Amino acid sequence: MEDVALSLQPVMVLLASAVLVVIACRRLHLPPMVGYLATGLVLGPHALGLVPLTGSTRHLAEFGIVFLMFSVGLEFSLPKLRIMRRAVFGLGLAQVSVTIALAVTGAWLLGGGWQTGLALGGAAAMSSTALVSRLLAERLELDTPHGRDIIGVLLFQDLAVVPLLILLPALGGAPEDIGLSVVAALGKAAVALTVLLVVGPRLMRVWFGVVAHARSTELFVLNVLFITLGLAYASEAAGLSLALGAFLAGMLISETEYRYQVDEDIKPFRDVLLGLFFVTVGMLLNPREVLQQLGLVLLFLALLLGGKLALIGWLARAFGAAPGTALRVGLALAQGGEFGFVLLALAGEQNIAPAPLLQALLGAMVLSMLIAPLVIAASDRLVLRFTRSEWLMRSLELHRVAVQSLGTERHVIILGYGRNGQHLARLLEAEGVRYVALDLDPERVREATLAGDTVVFADSARREALIAAGIARAAAVVVTFADSVAAVRVLAHIHALNPSVPAIVRAREESDVARLTAAGASEVVPEALESGLMLASHTLVWVGVPLSRVVRRVRAVRDAHYSLLQGLFHGASDEPDTAEAAQPRLHAVTLAGGAHAIGKTLDELGLEDAGVQLKTVRRPRAGGRLAPDEVGILEQGDIVVLLGVPELLAAAEIRLLQG
Repeated sequence: MEDVALSLQPVMVLLASAVLVVIACRRLHLPPMVGYLATGLVLGPHALGLVPLTGSTRHLAEFGIVFLMFSVGLEFSLPKLRIMRRAVFGLGLAQVSVTIALAVTGAWLLGGGWQTGLALGGAAAMSSTALVSRLLAERLELDTPHGRDIIGVLLFQDLAVVPLLILLPALGGAPEDIGLSVVAALGKAAVALTVLLVVGPRLMRVWFGVVAHARSTELFVLNVLFITLGLAYASEAAGLSLALGAFLAGMLISETEYRYQVDEDIKPFRDVLLGLFFVTVGMLLNPREVLQQLGLVLLFLALLLGGKLALIGWLARAFGAAPGTALRVGLALAQGGEFGFVLLALAGEQNIAPAPLLQALLGAMVLSMLIAPLVIAASDRLVLRFTRSEWLMRSLELHRVAVQSLGTERHVIILGYGRNGQHLARLLEAEGVRYVALDLDPERVREATLAGDTVVFADSARREALIAAGIARAAAVVVTFADSVAAVRVLAHIHALNPSVPAIVRAREESDVARLTAAGASEVVPEALESGLMLASHTLVWVGVPLSRVVRRVRAVRDAHYSLLQGLFHGASDEPDTAEAAQPRLHAVTLAGGAHAIGKTLDELGLEDAGVQLKTVRRPRAGGRLAPDEVGILEQGDIVVLLGVPELLAAAEIRLLQG
């Protein structure tokens, strides 16, 4: 038992440290990957030495790569590749090929072997899919022109890892046997791919169908683990690599209807094990060696950031991207990536490159990934500073928005034109309310514009886009996307540009309500609450609860959550209902000449002491409604809107009119 406890001790230290560091990264809005790298660097054998880099730790890291490659295989969709073929097989292929070619040429000129150049070039060509895709999603830039080019290049880089994983072990043999080893490795891979692609999809579909019919989540997840690790083991046994087998497993499942469920089930394993992989990368870094050859590390860092930025930007322009788009693509992809670490570790195991050289490049790649979030965050400012045409493109975009909103008063600005935005637009049109919608999906904007919808391509997170949409004249702004981080940024702009305009915001969870309300939202509509209320109301009706009671119950819950829905005006046509009569309602009182409240403040009247709530005051002379804190002294002709139960409303009306 003591041996077990001793073996668990470094794992517990590692897990506890990782938890604390990831919490800190979340608070600082940094990617967890940065925390994992820092954890491994500090606790590893080259720093504090609290966690040794043992075989078991390496195996955990290898499992992380296995599940990452499995996820890449799941994304390997022929229709998707066909749609993105220019970015994937044009820009992506060119970037990886030219980077490797330059590295091989540099190694040859410096007297090194071409094998060293191939290994280092392959590692340097990779960018971080996990880091960049997350940052783009947070910035709502996945559907922008530069976002699609970035994702296309990342997808090809992920695919390019597969042949590199086959080639590098073959390059580690004797020089006279390299050619034969490469041919043998490629032959094995070709046979495996052919057999799996011909037989695999049909067999996989049938097998997953049998498992799915058992209706057991436990069995389904167990089967996914078995398929993933089983093919990885078979690939390793055939002389290839664990990662290649996992990629093939993911590619087979991607052709079945179970791919989305598999992706959800595998996420917890993938994210945790991938985190441990980044911890081991941090443990591999030797700070002493890095400091000893700091000049070489900084040189590699400059070549990595500057060289990839220049190369990718130039290639993006060659493939037809606008200057601003090309610069954004280069800035986003200039850092190193997780697969680069894999290739460096493989090159070290096969003695393809000297250890000091690998340490220097490893240090440069880690530093580049730490810098990457800052570079991407500053990309807009950098593009506007260095790309003159970007100002013209931005002006044209804002001109299109301004044209749509020109001359429009009291309109609604819809931020995001997805399913919710389009439903809202239909309802506004039916009521004769004008709107302007902003969206970043060019295909959706094109289709909707052709159909006559008032939607333009623009980034709703930009102040100038909101100004062009006429926020100063708008009756309301509706944020239809459920990204709370982006919504907070948008609300800050809205509040700065027009503090009085109502902002209605969609939220995915009730936990986001307080945060969005604090950011300035007039009303927050949580999806979870609304879907839960609809499920509950239908369920209650089907189990025999009277419809009138269900409606009252749902209304009570909504009243507790939505301030704007608290109370309704009562009419003569409303059906008499004892329970309904006890519910708070709205009541309007007009202050005609001689009313007691004229010339008095709300504090002097003490309406809240009477058990009613003042909702608003309509002042016809001023042409608008006033919030309670804007009323001041009540005037003749004011219409006071109160909320309360009928008896208390009657007493409050007497106090207002007679004193």
